[in-house]
Amino acid sequence: MVKITKEAALAYHQNGRPGKIEVKPTKPYHTQTDLSLAYSPGVAFPCLEIQNNPDDAYKYTDKGNLVAVISNGTAVLGLGDIGALSGKPVMEGKGLLFKIYGGVDVFDIEVDEKDPVKFCEAVEKIAPSFGGINLEDIKAPECFYIEERLKQTLDIPVMHDDQHGTAIISAAGLKNALEVAGKDIAKVKIVVNGAGAAAISCTKLYVALGARRENIVMLDSKGVITSDRPNLTPQKALFATDRRDVHTLEEAIAGADVFVGLSKGNILTQDMIRSMADNPIVFALANPVPEISYEDAMASRPDVLMSTGRSDYPNQINNVIGFPYIFRGALDVHAKAINEEMKMAAVHAIANLAKEAVPDVVNEVYHVNDLSFGPKYFIPKPVDPRLITEVSAAVAKAAIDSGVARSTITDWDAYKDGLRQLLGLETKLTRNLHAAAAMHPQRVVFAEGGHPTMMKAAVQALQEGICQPILLGNPDRLNRLANRLKLDLSNIEIVDMRADKEQGRRATYAKHLAEKRARQGYTFEEAYDKMYERNYFGMSMVEQGDADAFITGLYTKYSNTIKVAKEVVGIRPEYKTFATMHILNTKKGTYFIADTLINRHPDQNVLYDVAKLCAHSVDFFNVEPVIAMISYSNFGTDEAGSPQKVHAAVEQLQQDFPDMAVDGEMQVNFALDRELRDAKYPFTRLKGKDVNTLIFPNMSSANGSYKLLQALDPDAEIIGPIQMGLNKPIHFTDFECSVRDIVNITAVAVIDAYVDKIKRAR
Repeated sequence: MVKITKEAALAYHQNGRPGKIEVKPTKPYHTQTDLSLAYSPGVAFPCLEIQNNPDDAYKYTDKGNLVAVISNGTAVLGLGDIGALSGKPVMEGKGLLFKIYGGVDVFDIEVDEKDPVKFCEAVEKIAPSFGGINLEDIKAPECFYIEERLKQTLDIPVMHDDQHGTAIISAAGLKNALEVAGKDIAKVKIVVNGAGAAAISCTKLYVALGARRENIVMLDSKGVITSDRPNLTPQKALFATDRRDVHTLEEAIAGADVFVGLSKGNILTQDMIRSMADNPIVFALANPVPEISYEDAMASRPDVLMSTGRSDYPNQINNVIGFPYIFRGALDVHAKAINEEMKMAAVHAIANLAKEAVPDVVNEVYHVNDLSFGPKYFIPKPVDPRLITEVSAAVAKAAIDSGVARSTITDWDAYKDGLRQLLGLETKLTRNLHAAAAMHPQRVVFAEGGHPTMMKAAVQALQEGICQPILLGNPDRLNRLANRLKLDLSNIEIVDMRADKEQGRRATYAKHLAEKRARQGYTFEEAYDKMYERNYFGMSMVEQGDADAFITGLYTKYSNTIKVAKEVVGIRPEYKTFATMHILNTKKGTYFIADTLINRHPDQNVLYDVAKLCAHSVDFFNVEPVIAMISYSNFGTDEAGSPQKVHAAVEQLQQDFPDMAVDGEMQVNFALDRELRDAKYPFTRLKGKDVNTLIFPNMSSANGSYKLLQALDPDAEIIGPIQMGLNKPIHFTDFECSVRDIVNITAVAVIDAYVDKIKRAR
């Protein structure tokens, strides 16, 4: 797990623009006409429409996509009552999660009021601004009164996520864990340690799923909650047991099937788990320290089914699996509430998703993540891109069916498509890349170990668990740089390819290269000299199995790197060339652009290979490739120059691969405008499809196009260059690459290396 320091956290919140969220305009504002429409006099017209029909606020304002995250700071994380203002970073963070996962806009509102009646009055006064209210970090028992009152007085969804988010995710996990264990929820004995807001709501939802109250024992800080205990709150009284033979956790857990901890760390022992029934289910959800560590629980007995609230272990109970999508679905039908039917719909949608094949970047095609329903995977991962469609749609449908929706949805396929377009693959693609890489971290050599950007990227990749970095360079120089940058290299291998101690390895690499390239005039002496160069040495490490992948390019000219790659690792035998592609994640969607670096003036045969490489690589990212071969003319209107070679390449591709979605030559505007293209050229093989892959007639046009788009859209995410077609995972960077860019390329290289190992093992 990544160690978070105080310094790093404060810098994250302070650097650049303070805080984590901002407001951005969604309409044009550059001309006087724009401003007159946005404000006076034009704004008067929607105001009058809303006056006549209040529901028109959903039509003319952001109300239908705006949630208030509201807290009084009385129960912030594990920090307790730190006050409204002190809790603001948490509320901003919640806003960030709402936006990146669900596309939901958020205003965080910190109310300096502990009196629950006055707090409710404040929320009720501002509620008309919002389409939903997310209550956050409010202590029990006040949170119960506050939520219940606001649900009665407001006509928009209200949910205290600390209660119901945890309840929904853990209920989905419990449903699936019981299925894995082969147990009936109506018969299992459940011990709930903790009696706060989350524990009460979780247990209520378990009962709604079929658990029997008489089979539940709940404990608070005083021990087992029994029906004869005086002064019980109404919430605790719901789950007070009539049993008189249990008083402590140790007594309660003996013979139990399920333990759910929402209390504090390290209160559950291995002996207690050993005393449970066969195939025990242990949800140790205290954060950041669970009731028992994952390692101790798994060591206690082999049949335990384990969940925690931590991301570094299987089956994480994480509220982000739920709340963005629950509110997304509720907002999209302008719901008046989040009711029990909607919460239960979310439970079943989340639970069912864990039983389906996992579609992260490469799992479907290459089975990299090896995730399948069972003891180590019965809850979907937070990065699962299907959550927004499956959970949001289930919640929206439940809202419609239960009568709390103001609007309805009839075309559910179109609705799900809209949700995908709302976020695109954007950051989800990157998150999936990193998650997939972290499943199988590989040894990655970073050529320019002494470059600050590459060193920072190597350290970050290690912290994120993506790879085991190897830096090439002089150890003294690298450590001095690391000290200056305040980076920890203690767990990173440094290889000085020029050091005397590397003589043997240089000789081995040189011998192999000389033998491999003997008919191209190589001698051992010449090859040995080249092993003093970082690219020859680093690529040879991968070629000889001393490393799994190689990252280079911050210093070296591409022309030299390309030459070395061809000599040391070579091109895959089924191709005559290799190429690179860049991925652009934009608000309109994700696009794959090639060839951006390698082939300067490709002929039709090279373009043919580039298209094949792109089809394979886009599929690698779990996207169906729809390929447009770009030129300055459309379909034979110009019979000379680059259109001719593109035309010939397309003709050969369509002949050899009748199922490949590829066509051209065509201009970019026709490629990206489906309606225009299909109307003008109805014969195209791409009819009805949205192009996601663009292959340009030369490197200048491909490189210039992606950089132009990058410059025009600062919010576009660029991943690449991604190497396609070499025999080994050798990947390149640009000299202007940021740390994050290199980490992203590293994730691709790690996945590439793991897939390469699988293929070679077959």
